[in-house]
Amino acid sequence: MEVEIGQAAAEAPWLRLNDDLVELVLSYLPLRSAVVAGAVSRQWRRIVSHPGFAKRAASSRRRPPWFFLYGQNNVVLRKNQAFGFDPDAGEWIALPPSTSAVPVECFAGAGGFFFATISATRFCYAPLLRGPWRETSPLLFSRYNPLVGVFSSPGGRRRFIVVGGARFIGGLVNLEDPLAVEIYDPESDSWELCAPLPPEFQPGNSSQWLSAALLAGRFFYVFGIYSSSIAAFDLSRRTWSSFQTLRPPGLLFSFLLASGDRLFLAGLCNTPEGPPCFSLWAVDHRTMDYAEIGAMPSDLLSCLFDTDDDDNKFASLKCVGLDGLVYVFNEDHHKAYPACVCEITETSAAAAAANLPATSSPQNLRCTWRKVPPLPSPVNRFHKVIAFCSPVPLNSVLLAADLNN
Repeated sequence: MEVEIGQAAAEAPWLRLNDDLVELVLSYLPLRSAVVAGAVSRQWRRIVSHPGFAKRAASSRRRPPWFFLYGQNNVVLRKNQAFGFDPDAGEWIALPPSTSAVPVECFAGAGGFFFATISATRFCYAPLLRGPWRETSPLLFSRYNPLVGVFSSPGGRRRFIVVGGARFIGGLVNLEDPLAVEIYDPESDSWELCAPLPPEFQPGNSSQWLSAALLAGRFFYVFGIYSSSIAAFDLSRRTWSSFQTLRPPGLLFSFLLASGDRLFLAGLCNTPEGPPCFSLWAVDHRTMDYAEIGAMPSDLLSCLFDTDDDDNKFASLKCVGLDGLVYVFNEDHHKAYPACVCEITETSAAAAAANLPATSSPQNLRCTWRKVPPLPSPVNRFHKVIAFCSPVPLNSVLLAADLNN
């Protein structure tokens, strides 16, 4: 087959194009398409595999972040699975076994990295899709299910922030322990101890009860999914803002998301008449004022469930998002973890998407909803599902050898 492709490429008119023009064209391809392009001809393989290609592709167009889903089976480790959804290509990939076979207690992801805690103080990280896993020096505080984020210091060096997470004492969870913020420097393999979470977030300081959003690389917001408590950690001053409450009328539970310099709230609301709806709000981070910008169409919300009369069915509804993409999914196994996605765009720049439900808001924001394709079979039954959004550097895809399988 490779011979046939090579022969066809040898006769193709694109070989008359110089390398610079070919590189420009290929730089606009979706991530996995760029990998496939490397198998077309020797010229394309040379261009795509060159270290400078990833940088050129990153400057050519902004690629949307991927949606990652990690399923953990508490009994049989080999049943753990990890998947990544590329919104550019509109398809899932099953991630390499090494991603899901790590014997972790907790798993998370952000900013181009996977994160895992192997024990109470052992913290590991790996670049998305390609590893290898690296263990840090021990955490200063034992943790379970912390919030994790990635930001850049003024010098451009990557830092990891770890916030909250339940602490175990004598095998029991200590719900009263505030757990200080810790910031990790990969270059020096050292942890910096910072001020703890505000006391209003206790009890329930793990990612099971909290969501987080990194705003403009400067503030790390922590938000109570059920309490609606919110506070921001200033990454340059290493201080917390004052505690506030962000709860639109009728809100049952919600998740905080960030897109550039904007904050969004996404959550389930009671309605005066009829069933609950899943709504989105734009939030002014300076005043905490909010305005509804749209709601998930009822037919899409119903497709996430297989029953209409279960009062507790919405409890398995989760939400993650980044850079204008909001994913809502069901962490229950009954439909193999179905998901929908909303794309938030400026009304002036939003193209009319044919046959897609959309709403416009007073803030000139447009919400366009659609289903996410099913996960690639087989999909195992998980005891816990972790999901997150993250940008994926092109070199991560190019170096992940088994993505073409």
